[in-house]
Amino acid sequence: MASRNLALLYRPRSLDEFVGQAHLLRQSAPLRRLIENDALQHSFFYGPPGVGKTTLARIIAEKLGRPFYELNATTLKVDELRAIFKQYANSLIKPLVFIDEVHRLSRTQQEVLLPFMERYDALVVGASTENPFFSLTAAMRSRSLLFEFKPLTVADLGHMLDRVVSKEGVSLDEDARRYLVDSSGGDMRAMLNLLEAAAAVSSQIDVDTLKELRPAALHDGSNSGDTHYNLVSAMIKSMRGSDVDASLYWMARLIAAAEPPEFIARRMVIFASEDVGNANPNALGIAVDTMQAVSKIGYPEARIILSQCCIYLASSPKSNTAYKAIDRAIGAVEKGEMQPVLKHLQSPNHPGYLYPHDFGGWVEQEYMQKPMKFYESKGMGFEKRLDEWLEKIKGRL
Repeated sequence: MASRNLALLYRPRSLDEFVGQAHLLRQSAPLRRLIENDALQHSFFYGPPGVGKTTLARIIAEKLGRPFYELNATTLKVDELRAIFKQYANSLIKPLVFIDEVHRLSRTQQEVLLPFMERYDALVVGASTENPFFSLTAAMRSRSLLFEFKPLTVADLGHMLDRVVSKEGVSLDEDARRYLVDSSGGDMRAMLNLLEAAAAVSSQIDVDTLKELRPAALHDGSNSGDTHYNLVSAMIKSMRGSDVDASLYWMARLIAAAEPPEFIARRMVIFASEDVGNANPNALGIAVDTMQAVSKIGYPEARIILSQCCIYLASSPKSNTAYKAIDRAIGAVEKGEMQPVLKHLQSPNHPGYLYPHDFGGWVEQEYMQKPMKFYESKGMGFEKRLDEWLEKIKGRL
C-alpha cells in the first residue's frame, strides 16, 4: 500500500464520527451542547497526543461554519495573529483560531490575544499535551473554558482499527491486532501510522513485522491498559507498604514489558513527595536524579539506577502530610475561602510589616486574616525534626 497518511484520511469529520472522549461529547455532555448550540466560548483542550484535540477543533469550525486557522505557539508570530484578526475585522463571520502547544504562548502573545478574545473577533481554541492552566495568565483563564482529553481506550482504538482495515484491503491476525492497539498507548495517530508502515511492507500484517517497526510500546503503555496500570499500581503500593522485594518484582515486570525507564522514574518522583515527603526529604532529590539519569542512559543499565531508587524509597519512612496539606489548602480556595492579602504583607513592603530577621529570625504577626489549619505533621522520620525546629523558632522549646 502506497503512503496515504491514514491518520488524515480517516480523521472524523463530525461529532457523530468522533472516536473517544465520551465524557466530553456524549449527547448530554456540556461541551457537546455548547458546540451544537453555537455557544462555545474560548476553550483550551489538553491531554495526551493523538486523542483528537486538533480533530475536534476542525469539527467545531466546520459545524459552526467558521474559517479555520491552525497555528503553533512555538512558531507563532504576533504579526501573523494581527493579520488574521484584521482580515475579519468587518466580517460577520469570525474565524476559529486554533493554537497548538498553547502552554508555550509567551506573555506578549497572550496579551496580544486578549483584546481580540474580549471582543470575540475570533473563537480561540488551544491545545496542549500539558495542562495549560498554569502557563496561562489570569486574564486568559478568566475568558476561557478548560477541557481535559483522556487516552483513547482499547475499545476506541479497536473500533477505528477494524474500520480502517476493512476499507484498506489489508489483513492481520489477532496477535497483530492486539499489538497495534496495546503498543499505541491510547494514541490513534500512532496506531494508524504503524498500520500504514506495516501495510507498506505486506498486506498480510503479522506481529513480528509490527515489532520490528515498533520494538517497544509508546509513552506510558507497554501492555494492555489494565495490565499496565495494574503493574504500576502494584509497584507504588508495594513501595508505600515498605516491601522492598515486592516493589522490585513489580518494577521488573514493567521493565520486562519494555516500559520506558523515564515513565517508571516519573512515578517514583511523584511517590517520593506524595508518600515519603518530609519524613525523608532526601528521597525527592534522589528520585529526580534517577529520572535525569535514566533519560540519558536508557536500558539495560537504567534498570540498575531504577532498582537503587526503588529500594531507597521502599525503605524510607513514609508520610503523606505534604500531599494532604496542599489538597486541603486548594480545597479551601475552591470552596471560596478567598482571604484578602493583609496590608502589611502587600508589595511593596509596607511600614507595618515586621521583618523577622530584625527580631532574631522570628516575630509574632498575622499572615492571614482568619487562621486556617492545613498541615498536620505525623512526626514521622525527619518530620519530627521539622516540628522541633518550628517549636524552637517560635520560642516554645
